[in-house]
Amino acid sequence: MDLIRRHLLKAAGLFVASRAFADDQPPNQQGTNMQPSSVKPRHVLCFLGKDDRLLTPPNAVAKTIADFNFEIDRTYSQAKPDPHMERSFGVCWDRVFPKAWSAADEAAVASHKAVLYVLSPPLEQQKAVAYSAAALRIVEEMIEAGATAVKGESAGVAHGLARWRSLADQARTGAKTSQGLGMTLALAKACRLAFAKRPLGGDRYYETVGYHLVGLPEVYVAKSRGNEWSAVMLMEEIANAMAEHGIEATLRDRKLTLSREQDYAEDDFKFNPYGIVRIET
Repeated sequence: MDLIRRHLLKAAGLFVASRAFADDQPPNQQGTNMQPSSVKPRHVLCFLGKDDRLLTPPNAVAKTIADFNFEIDRTYSQAKPDPHMERSFGVCWDRVFPKAWSAADEAAVASHKAVLYVLSPPLEQQKAVAYSAAALRIVEEMIEAGATAVKGESAGVAHGLARWRSLADQARTGAKTSQGLGMTLALAKACRLAFAKRPLGGDRYYETVGYHLVGLPEVYVAKSRGNEWSAVMLMEEIANAMAEHGIEATLRDRKLTLSREQDYAEDDFKFNPYGIVRIET
């Protein structure tokens, strides 16, 4: 078993871990009682492929999926094109990172012949980053096995294959510390960039969606504060602070409050049980 897989299995509680490792979590994962809902987030990963071989991943990939308690959704996976995929990917491409996808990625979506969905188990807040890192590992292995396009359905975010590979490498590199592998802030950030989408434009706010997949509340920034790029910078600043110092400490230090009101219903994969931080003018 390679070190990264062993590390993630430990962090997800699927491998006997030492007490020191169990204590090695970002602050927001250490006993923060911020969850008002019994709902637990789940990753829904969408893979496209050239033919029906996509529906039977190689044994090594299938083992990774099973090891992390993910599962293939046989109900919605299909060995035929989905005519809605071009439009869906079109609204999901990450438009913050420069050249996050290419014309070749768009062509792969347009010409796909099969669709595979992979579901994570329900995520505990304390283990959300570990499972998101596992999801990113599955994405990387599926691409290596021939998947031609990938989308995170739980936040509606898509990247091109090169960007997915880069994010997986960032996560792998970010997990390294002078004491070995750890659940680091760099790893958590790579997972957030991979699976959260921002900025979405609401009536009054620029919004994030998908921060629940790394155990954080969403961040909404009032449009009256500035343009969408300044909003993205503030979203990142707040998310980094919550990951480093904890949710409660960040809210207290910045005199912010947590709202439980949101537009997503509890049965929506985008529903965030940890709430929303709204930053006003």
